[in-house]
Amino acid sequence: MELTRRSFLVFALLSVVWALVIIWQAEEHYRVRQAAKADLSNRSRDIANTVSACIRGMRFRGTVAQERLEPVLNELIYGHSNELVKSSQLISIALLNAAGEPVAAAGRPIDFEQHDILQKGERWGRGSVTFVNPVDLGASLSSEFGTNPTVVLPPFRAMTNSMRDIRPPPPPPRREPEDPPAGISPETTVGSNIVARPAGGDREREGPPREGEFRPRRFPWMRGMSEAEYRTLVEKRALHGLVIAMSTETFTAASLRDFWLRAFIGVLASVSAIGSGLAWRNLVKSSDLQIRLVRASEMNTHLKEMNLAAAGLAHETRNPLNIIRGRAQMISKQADAAAEIREKSREIIDEADKVAAQLNEFINYSRPREVRRSVLSLGSVVNEVVRALSYDFEEKQVRLEVRCEQLRIEADERLLRQALFNLLLNSVQAVNSGGQIEVVAEKRNANEALLEVRDTGPGVPPERRTEIFKPYFTTQKTGTGLGLAVVQQIVLAHGWDIECLPNQPGGATFRISHLKLAA
Repeated sequence: MELTRRSFLVFALLSVVWALVIIWQAEEHYRVRQAAKADLSNRSRDIANTVSACIRGMRFRGTVAQERLEPVLNELIYGHSNELVKSSQLISIALLNAAGEPVAAAGRPIDFEQHDILQKGERWGRGSVTFVNPVDLGASLSSEFGTNPTVVLPPFRAMTNSMRDIRPPPPPPRREPEDPPAGISPETTVGSNIVARPAGGDREREGPPREGEFRPRRFPWMRGMSEAEYRTLVEKRALHGLVIAMSTETFTAASLRDFWLRAFIGVLASVSAIGSGLAWRNLVKSSDLQIRLVRASEMNTHLKEMNLAAAGLAHETRNPLNIIRGRAQMISKQADAAAEIREKSREIIDEADKVAAQLNEFINYSRPREVRRSVLSLGSVVNEVVRALSYDFEEKQVRLEVRCEQLRIEADERLLRQALFNLLLNSVQAVNSGGQIEVVAEKRNANEALLEVRDTGPGVPPERRTEIFKPYFTTQKTGTGLGLAVVQQIVLAHGWDIECLPNQPGGATFRISHLKLAA
């Protein structure tokens, strides 16, 4: 429970750190985008200030000729000599009147039919951004003509006849400037532009002006215009606003680069968090496995001690058992002993032999298997074991067939004989009278051979073919259940494999594979 709680805390801490890194990168990306937007906005103000300065330089008595203004605007968009132009990525410039209609424009056309184009300070679109009035380009024009803004004269071909026939009068004689009315400066500056003097005009002032009233100034070459034409010209051609459209290519590129950078950092953070979590989980599993290994080692040591104690107990039990068997034999051989006593004595001898056989098998099973390899002939070992069991074959009338190639293998001869002896004895006990047993030894490849013992007994069910090699598991009435377990110990000590397979048409086959051939 304590380990699980600790793992939960570690995973929670990793999740919190990962979340903080992701939030931090998101905020940094947002900051970079805002900085890029601010940079575009600053560039738009620089361009607007440049346009305002150009207008002030070309302005003469409150007017600017459109033929002179539009080339300057085109130079700001398409020119390549100015560093400001090179880095601005300017798309369009439009000078607007009070009604939001373009007076002079250059570059790509701007859609002024959008209802919100003049209501927002900036409008972001796909691939471009539009800035409205980055600087105040001209004074607002009221219905009462409160001030005289900068007027852009239309092209000469677009002027009316009355405008074309007018010639500017000679300049008036120079005189000292009179003091302006209270609250009115000689020149009124709006934003970064200088507008015309609000006082004066083409007519003499009739009495002092009323409070808050300014009379519009009539420009000298417009004195031949009617009042309606003059008002229409000022309404249509007076500068009121400025619209600048700029490309967002650099903004998009900077945002995209920063996004991929933040995404890469986020991926690294995710991989680090996942890797740290997996590392912690593996550490926990390794710690758990180490604890289990320590416990298993302690248990293994305990089992070894128990095994040695059991082997010693079995060895010590054989001595009194042999004494009991000897005394029973003496009683059974006495001439004056009753027949019943002799019968009981022979039963004691038989049971003592059974217990002695079980003790011998147990001692043999508990003995450590130390393999001493040597080069030996597999056929010779098979023939010697067959001769040792010839009496058992004859007694049960079992037909034996041996098919062994001339093979030389590396093995411990004593242990190999014991394993083969136990396999043949198990087959003899399994087959009925008149059954058949085959011993086959053949070469499997250039380096290995196999040994098989086949019988025609009842066979082994599939669900018991792995349990048959466990200690004290037997299907025979007279078996001890340790013979096949000893065989498996010997086989595993040599590095071989043993398996129980079905025999055709019936019976069982015990196959020992991976016997190493001698060079």
